[in-house]
Amino acid sequence: MNKGELIDAIAAGSKLTKADAGRALDATLAAITKTLKKGDKVTLVGFGTFSTAKRAARTGRNPQTGKAIKIAAKKVAKFKAGADLSKTVNK
Repeated sequence: MNKGELIDAIAAGSKLTKADAGRALDATLAAITKTLKKGDKVTLVGFGTFSTAKRAARTGRNPQTGKAIKIAAKKVAKFKAGADLSKTVNK
């Protein structure tokens, strides 16, 4: 499912117009992104939790040359599925 198909599904399920569903999805994603950028987490009970984690700097290898390269430390986004979502997916 891509973003357009998700907007169609939201519009059908909530009786919103596609334009309103698109704006609602964009606003939801923007709110999640803004919260993660601040370092907080977003918990949607039954669905899952979005959070950030720090990834330490490490040494990697260039696969073409085999030369060692330094990979900088960074923050990464994480998602942990909630119990209801996990149960539904595994049925």
